[in-house]
Amino acid sequence: MDEIVLVDGNSVDDTVAVAKRLRPNVKVVTQTGKGKGDALAAGFDACTSDIIVMIDADGSTDGREIINFVGALVTGADFVKGSRYAAGGGSDDLTLNRRLGNKILTGIVNVMYRTQYTDLCYGYNAFWARHLDVLDLDCDGFEVETLMNVRAAKAGLKVHEVPSHERNRIHGESNLHVVRDGFRVLKTILKEWRRQPTPPQPEPAATPAADRGVA
Repeated sequence: MDEIVLVDGNSVDDTVAVAKRLRPNVKVVTQTGKGKGDALAAGFDACTSDIIVMIDADGSTDGREIINFVGALVTGADFVKGSRYAAGGGSDDLTLNRRLGNKILTGIVNVMYRTQYTDLCYGYNAFWARHLDVLDLDCDGFEVETLMNVRAAKAGLKVHEVPSHERNRIHGESNLHVVRDGFRVLKTILKEWRRQPTPPQPEPAATPAADRGVA
């Protein structure tokens, strides 16, 4: 069974009305807290499918790329990261400061956690829902992608990157603050170094629904 879950942070720009007009069966979750991490946690709690694909709702991510993420999952990956720096990826939205900050933070994670990530702070990711306990979102802000990437690596999940192109947002302005949120990401990286990882759930014996063409 496939589904679309929309997390609405009490928006005033007709987000819900537009979504329902385009997809009448959309599942709307009203966010009670604040921040991107809190919104994702609320959305994940409402998901019932075997695979979860997380994208931003500002139009910067291309839904046609979902097949690449799901394809990597059904062929062996546990967690799939979109990368704007992998061959074939790119961005129309990254500023010089954001690009530099992402590069530095990605390098720190690769050294500390022995990963080979090319993009740390990007919100287009997909994973098997059975790994939600491993990810265990307990942050509120833009550091959420870093938290997920680090916990996936520490738990020994098979992480795969796929190229993704980030487009300019269709509407609205980013709430990201490079310095403030950069320090929050760095604090998360250091804090996770001391945290014990959660063991991943084993792959189910039965064939997941996604292997039967459902995601």
